[in-house]
Amino acid sequence: MFLKVLILCIFFAVIIGVGFYCRKGSGDVNGFVLGGRSVGPWLSAFAYGTSYFSAVIFVGYAGQFGWKYGIASTWIGLGNAVIGSFMAWAILGRRTRIMTQHLDTATMPEFFGARFKSTGLRVFSSLIIFVFLIPYTASLYNGLSRLFGMAFHIDYTVCILLMAILTGIYVVAGGYMATAMNDFIQGCVMLVGIIAVIAAVLKSNGGFMQSLDSLAKVSDSTVSSTPGIFASFFGPDPLNLAFVIILTSLGTWGLPQMVQKFYAIESEGSIKKGMIISTFFALVVAGGSYFLGGFGRLYSSQIDVAADGFDAIIPTMLSNLSPLLIGLVVILVLSASMSTLSSLVLASSSTLTIDVIKDHVIKKMDEKRQVIWMRALIVVFIAISVVLAIIQYKSNITFIAQLMGISWGALAGAFLAPFLYSLYWKGVTKAACCVNFIWGCGIMVINMLLRTHLPVIIQSPINCGSIAMLGGFVIVPIVSLLTKAPEKEHVEYCFSSYQKTHVVKEKYYYPDEDEEEK
Repeated sequence: MFLKVLILCIFFAVIIGVGFYCRKGSGDVNGFVLGGRSVGPWLSAFAYGTSYFSAVIFVGYAGQFGWKYGIASTWIGLGNAVIGSFMAWAILGRRTRIMTQHLDTATMPEFFGARFKSTGLRVFSSLIIFVFLIPYTASLYNGLSRLFGMAFHIDYTVCILLMAILTGIYVVAGGYMATAMNDFIQGCVMLVGIIAVIAAVLKSNGGFMQSLDSLAKVSDSTVSSTPGIFASFFGPDPLNLAFVIILTSLGTWGLPQMVQKFYAIESEGSIKKGMIISTFFALVVAGGSYFLGGFGRLYSSQIDVAADGFDAIIPTMLSNLSPLLIGLVVILVLSASMSTLSSLVLASSSTLTIDVIKDHVIKKMDEKRQVIWMRALIVVFIAISVVLAIIQYKSNITFIAQLMGISWGALAGAFLAPFLYSLYWKGVTKAACCVNFIWGCGIMVINMLLRTHLPVIIQSPINCGSIAMLGGFVIVPIVSLLTKAPEKEHVEYCFSSYQKTHVVKEKYYYPDEDEEEK
């Protein structure tokens, strides 16, 4: 116990110290929200990865999908690395960085407002972010309860308050740069932790080949009658596995707290480096988490999934590890949760301040006052998430958990297609964005309220979220072609940032005789 507490105290001291160290550069909006747009590739890549993978992934999704699909759940982690990281950086990174700086925007709603000269789009998108990020934020605490209870035997409420207070201190103090630096530290913990945990769990089951052989002998007639299905290449349900990959991989392209990482990176060269680093991080952390979860059925004699839920799977797998490894796992999950929490509350507070309160509620609002509002709102958002998490825990109110489950699909379904098209296509219209906002949020809310009345294929929030995102790629171009074209002069101004002229020197060479005659 002394060793576990010592590890925690050192971790807490470091992250709070980083927060106060970064305080000097967070006095204006650009510094507080974007780190002065001077964040290097390593910090940006780790900030992206740690915001992507929270305790929900390690404890919840890894256990749930590992149980459902067996070792084939590793495909989810590979999809997160290739689609959610590599392709996101390659397709969105450069254009997002260039156009957002050209339009002088710091948030996604501010981008929509400037790109389409529309206050309505700016406010509408801000409200969507506010409504759907809060329950997502509350969900981050769920993965901590069982692990902290296992390691320290303390109440879940204490875990929630501890995590919330520490995250609030360093985000309020240092803003985005403190978040990015702590994300790097927390990311290193996650990399080391996931490798150590996988090695320990496989060793406890006789090594990789023995674990795989044991998994092949597991059968569940309610899932499939095929022998060895949980150790197979695509698992018992490839179609639903594909929907999970789409939602968890493609979804990041439309999440405001993820896209904002591209706003802050310092240069185009850093984007190329960050792309490689981020992909490696995702391969290890996401690939490792889902790979580990794939062996969950080896512990079926120790777990009552029907009674305890999928969140019990990973903690049960780790319960017999050494005290040092359990301490490392707790820091791993705490790191994953705090890094994602910091990104969410920073995105929420900056969006509400810049896009709703400024110019609409308070007419004249200088940068110092904006930063004060953002710091205050960070405390408010963290407090709301704490209250929701405690209410859900104490009262077993499922509504909060359901709303959390649809938040990812609603945000990505609403924003992904309009944002991506806006970076590449001049023909996107304001009406198309508005229609897609309604489509993405609407279909997910309908899924929550009328789930049993929907076709089977979209009763699952995961499948519904995937369809919401993919549907946007059809809705935006169709509505754009049927509605009033955007103002040509303004569109040309937006895209002019991609068209700078560069003079390239050509070395002189002696032409051939035939070329001289010509």
